[in-house]
Amino acid sequence: MTAYWQKISIGHVKPPLDFLVCKILILSICSLIISIFTLSLARSQDNNQWYKSIFDQSNTDIDKYPTLFPKKPVQFRDLRNSSVPLRSEEMLYRIDKAILYYRKLIAKGGWQIKRGLKLLRQGDDDPAIPSIRKRLVLSRDIPPEDASFYKHSFHFDEQLEMGVKHFQKRHGLRISGKLDRSTRRQIVVTPEERLRQLIINRKRISNHLEDGKINRYILVNTASFQLEAIDQFEVQQYHRVVVGKTDRQTPEINAIIIGLNFFPFWRVPDSVANIDLIPRLLREPDYLDKEHISAVKGHYGGPVLDIKYIDWYNIDTKKIKFRQAPGPWNALGLVRINMPNKEIIYLHDTPMKNLFKQRLRAFSAGCVRVENVLDLVSWIARYEPLLSELGAVNQLISQANMDRIRLKRPEDFDVILTRPLRVFLTYITAWVNDDNSVAFRQDIYGRDGSDNKPYSDIDVEIPFIPNVLSP
Repeated sequence: MTAYWQKISIGHVKPPLDFLVCKILILSICSLIISIFTLSLARSQDNNQWYKSIFDQSNTDIDKYPTLFPKKPVQFRDLRNSSVPLRSEEMLYRIDKAILYYRKLIAKGGWQIKRGLKLLRQGDDDPAIPSIRKRLVLSRDIPPEDASFYKHSFHFDEQLEMGVKHFQKRHGLRISGKLDRSTRRQIVVTPEERLRQLIINRKRISNHLEDGKINRYILVNTASFQLEAIDQFEVQQYHRVVVGKTDRQTPEINAIIIGLNFFPFWRVPDSVANIDLIPRLLREPDYLDKEHISAVKGHYGGPVLDIKYIDWYNIDTKKIKFRQAPGPWNALGLVRINMPNKEIIYLHDTPMKNLFKQRLRAFSAGCVRVENVLDLVSWIARYEPLLSELGAVNQLISQANMDRIRLKRPEDFDVILTRPLRVFLTYITAWVNDDNSVAFRQDIYGRDGSDNKPYSDIDVEIPFIPNVLSP
């Protein structure tokens, strides 16, 4: 019998009819099961697709074709990990201790690192390595007891690599363990310059404390591209943020958050209209339609104009305004945090989530884009009658009807806070961590008066930035 089936399998014997029927039936059943499973999976993925398209905002070619564009894992440790706010007496005390240490260090000669260092990594030998090792010992990146035996060695060993990694972490750099270009720029900064940086930032924090004790507020530190939410004098949330470009800097602001605008219209500022939008329209006449932007008369709530009759070469943005409709294309994303101020700066969501994966995040026209913004909004609204329950904000978003919003945006999408809270947009380039290590950040806006320009030759992969308007 076994030999008979072997002959069938190799084609020497023609199989009986019932065998063929049975085989066809089994294949048909398997095909039907696969089709049902595929259809069910597709339906589950399409369910509430509009919400996913806004919430995830990851519809890029990289996401559609992961095998063609493999993603490199992003390992970020750039956020502070402390319950102590930057704006606190405790931080001033820590900075005072750091200032004292640097003054003593300078009195003893400090460190001397010559410029012109080359790329070095573990295993290399170089005459500059002893001075690099000494510098990392003095800045407490290498414990003195670990460096004593090797202090004159020209060899880049594992211990030196660990010291370089600690240095990179303190300075918000990519942690590679190599003496790469960005690390070399920071490692040659003198102790005198670091002392001056500490004194400047102590003054900034001290100025913020003149407003008195505030137990609940938000602080955005543009220099470190992060936001902290404080309640009962402790940091409860950290968020990465995108801030203004070097030529459109996010200003320092002390304001009050009075409301939340869900599915907002984006009222294009006159500056953005003049610098970005109108020149774009001259090149692409259909740009307004593609981005769901309307030209309106007189004010942002004015009647919609027929763009065919507008002279784009002689337009007056005081008479014609631009407004972008709510939706997944909207530059403000899902929500705008309303904080009136004369600079017209605010916090908001963004459809360009990929920018949060960068270490240097100065990409906006001045406003602040917040990562995981719904978590922050839930924290802001935790004492509001209709939004205090866990998951209430996400539920409001997920149950919204986009067709209804496009026709007439509901009034309940504009929330006026019963408990407004303060928000500080500040610029702090130095602080002290819980382990007493001193953190420094690059002077991206030049407000410290340093010549340490981060974008001149830093070894960071600049991301693809979609050529779209943004606040």
